[in-house]
Amino acid sequence: MVKMSLDPVQVMSGQVAELKVAPSSNGDSGGSWEGKREFDKDHLGLTAKAKPPKPENAVTIAVSSRVLFRTEREQKVFEQKGVEEYLRYQIEHENEPFAPGPAFAFVKALEAVNARLRELYPQSEELFDIVLVTYNHAHVGIRLINTINHHNLFIERFCMTGGSSPIGYLKAWQTNLYLSADADKVREALAEGIAAATMFMPEKMTEVSESQLRVAFDGDAVLFSDESERIFKAHGLDKFFEHEKENEDRLLDHGPLKGFLEALGKLQKKFYSKGQRLDCPIRTYLVTARSAASSGIRALKTLRAWGLEIDEALFLAGAPKGPMLEKIRPHIYFDDQMFHVEGAAEMGTIAAHVPYGIAQKHNTKHNTSAGK
Repeated sequence: MVKMSLDPVQVMSGQVAELKVAPSSNGDSGGSWEGKREFDKDHLGLTAKAKPPKPENAVTIAVSSRVLFRTEREQKVFEQKGVEEYLRYQIEHENEPFAPGPAFAFVKALEAVNARLRELYPQSEELFDIVLVTYNHAHVGIRLINTINHHNLFIERFCMTGGSSPIGYLKAWQTNLYLSADADKVREALAEGIAAATMFMPEKMTEVSESQLRVAFDGDAVLFSDESERIFKAHGLDKFFEHEKENEDRLLDHGPLKGFLEALGKLQKKFYSKGQRLDCPIRTYLVTARSAASSGIRALKTLRAWGLEIDEALFLAGAPKGPMLEKIRPHIYFDDQMFHVEGAAEMGTIAAHVPYGIAQKHNTKHNTSAGK
């Protein structure tokens, strides 16, 4: 089993070959994504940075600084020496950029999609909008801004809460997805109806596409409710198959990440309408332990009834997910069970835990370690 940090604070070192980064004070530097930013004209006719879209038009992705960047060294200063020394350390090192964290390649892929959307729809605000969310004091903001500029990221919105919960702000931003290293805050977001997941960094990371965003989802308790999982946990596999057969024409209820899949589908259709279905820079995957013949039909009927398209569906009938994910090479994979998150990480996939549903009660050990 891979040695993966189940305590998100203690992020373990990894290599991100596809980013082609050079050494810096924290281990990495600017990547190969340094393409030209999209520009528009201001009222004087001068070139200016592309403006972030209005929250009501955007697909808003809120990302914690602890998953976008690697901050384990700074976290140790905080834990060992306290907040005042931590702030002093950050100010003293504010010109030293943080290295990329587990969400970095995902955010870069979002920006690549935005570049394609701006080419096709120059005036549209239906874009990904990235909000950096951090519990940090505003004093740390300078280092974060320096890091964002160093890595050539387009992140204009910050939410620095100084130790307070960010959940209320996430709702104000109309957040479509929240990624954090803090499992407690992720659970708090899910309880408020916000799609959220806890991210981890494995010891190694598989190379991912620089031109196509790939997002993979588990089914039950992620896209769908945990109704069927409850049957399995309570009565076993045979009863589960019987239940799915009897209810194959009754739709599954929605799970916590259904809305995020809808948002991805909305942007995909913008490419389809321009004749770019086969060249779409967004691709989605369903990777489920369900069996195709005995329980897969209900999942597919539910997605179709919702009007959602999954580009690829893999029904593994209980086989390990890691090898399939290694072939898919998603920028992020969402699963409600830490067993599968660990299996994905073992193969180099960036996996995110969705702490939702009945499986959490059957996974107490992992939940405890993930929440520390």
